[in-house]
Amino acid sequence: MEENADPFAQFLVSLQGFWLSGLGFIEGILTPGWRQNQILIIMALVVVSWLLHRASDALLQRYVRSREGWAKWQLRFIVQFRKRLGLIWFAVLAWSLYGVMQNITWPSRSYLIGLAASLATVWVCIAFAARLVRNRPLRRSVTWALWIYATLYLINVTDEVAAFLDNLALQVGDFRLSVLTLITALVVIGLLFTLARFASQATAATIRKNDEISPSMQVLAVKGVQLALYGFAFFMGVKAVGIDLTGLAVLSGAIGVGLGFGLQKVVSNLVSGVIILIDKSIKPGDVISLGETFGWIQTLGARYASVVTRDGKEYLIPNEDLITGQVVNWSHSNEFVRLDIYFGTAYSDDPHKVRKLAIETASGVDRVLAMKPPVCHIVGFGDSSVDYILRFWIRDPTGGLTNIRGNIYLALWDAFQEEGISIPFPQREVKILEESTLSIGRREAGKALD
Repeated sequence: MEENADPFAQFLVSLQGFWLSGLGFIEGILTPGWRQNQILIIMALVVVSWLLHRASDALLQRYVRSREGWAKWQLRFIVQFRKRLGLIWFAVLAWSLYGVMQNITWPSRSYLIGLAASLATVWVCIAFAARLVRNRPLRRSVTWALWIYATLYLINVTDEVAAFLDNLALQVGDFRLSVLTLITALVVIGLLFTLARFASQATAATIRKNDEISPSMQVLAVKGVQLALYGFAFFMGVKAVGIDLTGLAVLSGAIGVGLGFGLQKVVSNLVSGVIILIDKSIKPGDVISLGETFGWIQTLGARYASVVTRDGKEYLIPNEDLITGQVVNWSHSNEFVRLDIYFGTAYSDDPHKVRKLAIETASGVDRVLAMKPPVCHIVGFGDSSVDYILRFWIRDPTGGLTNIRGNIYLALWDAFQEEGISIPFPQREVKILEESTLSIGRREAGKALD
């Protein structure tokens, strides 16, 4: 009981100290004197800074609109500068007044003005520096955390706040986790994650520039580097703040078993993604068909592959489907693709002439390979036409398949029209028998009219 009472007693002492310090500061402000005068001066500076912000913001907008050719980073900087213009004006005015009071009037009676000027300057610097964080929610969290820390540091209460947060702790046996330790761990891990992100981006750019590495191996290498760097950053951050992970081994094992049953599909997709990258069966840029989906592999992710179709739709195909399903990869081993189209002509047309004309016509269409010339064969005698198959080769399936087929059909139509070759369609003749009811009815109707 005594071990549990000491931390609680320290917490109460820290809380009481904060309360007394706050009451003393408020009492000093309410009591007439130079501390109160400095607060009034700071409030006046806030009003003047707001007025200057309104006036200078309009001038800045007119200046920016009068100029052209600004880079994106310059426009972003102007936007952020406008948002903090009032705080910048306050910092300039506060430092100016503080300098005057330090050198001319009352150096010992300008402490709060100097503190306000320092806080405004640090807040502005933090706001601009936080723009390095691209994620918006994370950027806001980092900004507020740095603002709070800078404020506590400048008013010289970091030790008291640290002791207060350290007393807010959860202790189970030998394991003790305080709020201070948790915050420190988040800060250290966040910094290490930031360094890991910069390192992974630099490494990924170097890997992608290497033309000797295949696209699939580039993706695998980038994912491996990211996993290694982020994992290293996490464990180093945890160890840096003194958290012992050995006590969590049993708990993490139980959690892992539960996640294994609940996330079987996710794990399967992850493993399938690694297999795809290793065996190079599918890589970015390949043209694939999976069921009714035909498109191009845009990206290979850890869980899915992004397939973009000709109509702009982007399908996210799970990696497991690419491993277990039947996938047609039009550009797996080589870029050559053979396409077939079917047509028919009338029985009165010379089939030798039709075959020759079809081959010549297809050879003159763009994208049809001359090194693999088209061929045309009779495949049957239909009810209304002689049926043919025309086969030709292309080497750029990424350019589309439907469009090249359509161009071939259009060229055949023009060539057949020019040469007088007809494309028949089914025709039916209806004969009315003399003994049928319809024929007898017509004869009786004719007699009645006579």
